[in-house]
Amino acid sequence: MSSQAIKSLALYKRVTEIDRGLGPRLPEAYKKFYKEWKLTEPAAVHSIPEEGKWRRDEVTGQVFPIQNHPIPVRYPAEYNNQIWGGEGVVQGFEKRHKYNRRVPHFWVPALKRSAVYSEVLNKHVSVIITERAVQQIHENYGFDHYLLKTLACDLKSLLALSLKRKILQELSQGCPAYANNPEKQQMILNRYKKYLEAYTPEEINWYGYSFEDACTKYKNLIETQNPVVPLKVVYRAELIEKLKTAAESAIQEDKDISGAASWIQKINPFSKKHET
Repeated sequence: MSSQAIKSLALYKRVTEIDRGLGPRLPEAYKKFYKEWKLTEPAAVHSIPEEGKWRRDEVTGQVFPIQNHPIPVRYPAEYNNQIWGGEGVVQGFEKRHKYNRRVPHFWVPALKRSAVYSEVLNKHVSVIITERAVQQIHENYGFDHYLLKTLACDLKSLLALSLKRKILQELSQGCPAYANNPEKQQMILNRYKKYLEAYTPEEINWYGYSFEDACTKYKNLIETQNPVVPLKVVYRAELIEKLKTAAESAIQEDKDISGAASWIQKINPFSKKHET
């Protein structure tokens, strides 16, 4: 493929699920999260990218362009209920003996069950986690700092993203978990309130949802604001209103007729009242 063809292909926008169906109607707050989650380049975990654009071979002196192609990584369904710290399942080939043919192999991160403590939520959470995620929690001096500092593209799992949303919501509400201890409540707020500057209340409310859950939430919101009323209910209400209007008109006509009759009786000299 020529360079001109590559440049022309680069002009086309990548179409994702956010660009079709119900996606364009979702709030901008969720679109911002989705771009951070799905369309942002995550940090390299399974490879060490080279810096620069060119490298020179130390033996031959030949210059080669640097091409940092990410290693294909798979994420099983169980991934969203665990915290892997950006790791995934790497599929490749392994040559176990120099005289044997290479065989397919999957490299899976070592998983273990552990308990992590959220200082904002004031709760311990039992999760399946990797050693890399534990190391990142220690490097960030706590589970809350790790979630609040890490981008959605690096957290990846829906469990980690939902916990991050709950922590942000707790901070925006003033840490009600420490309502009985105002001194510690203020200390926690002072420690973590800087993370709220990057989000609006609406962005916090839409943060961490999968595309399917966001569509469901949007549909429920629309139905709440504009409830769907069956046509039989509408027609019944219109019929009752018409019957009420007709009844009121009939009563008014009867009153008018009776009033006119009494007026005629007053001026009629041959009426029974005038006979006496």
